[in-house]
Amino acid sequence: MINLYPKTCNLCGGIVIYASNAIVYHGHRYGSGYCYYCTQCGAYVGTHNPRPREALGILADDSMRRAKMLCHEIFDVLWKGKKHASRKRSAAYGELAKRLGVPLAECHFGYFDLPMLRKAYKAVRAIQRERGIAL
Repeated sequence: MINLYPKTCNLCGGIVIYASNAIVYHGHRYGSGYCYYCTQCGAYVGTHNPRPREALGILADDSMRRAKMLCHEIFDVLWKGKKHASRKRSAAYGELAKRLGVPLAECHFGYFDLPMLRKAYKAVRAIQRERGIAL
């Protein structure tokens, strides 16, 4: 299960603080305005807007953030803009969870480390090929 209130960095084991996200956005605050930030390696994760103490996932470094964005970009093609998009999104996450062998409740790109993001990327590409979606 994912710790949504981290005190230790999942990447380096460093101390994690709960802070204004201005610490990572050069003095500006976005979204909830808060994040969990590793004082050792600089990895961070934002928090939910309505629940600003709850992390959006695990702490991530630059490579993980890029991988999460890429995975979301290719995954969202499976459901965005389609009729009954929310049902399509749920079904797409269900299919991805099954292929990755993770519980649906834990199938979220924000919860994935870099090796799992690589697996997720390959799984989404396979789904796209099977559905005839242009890569």
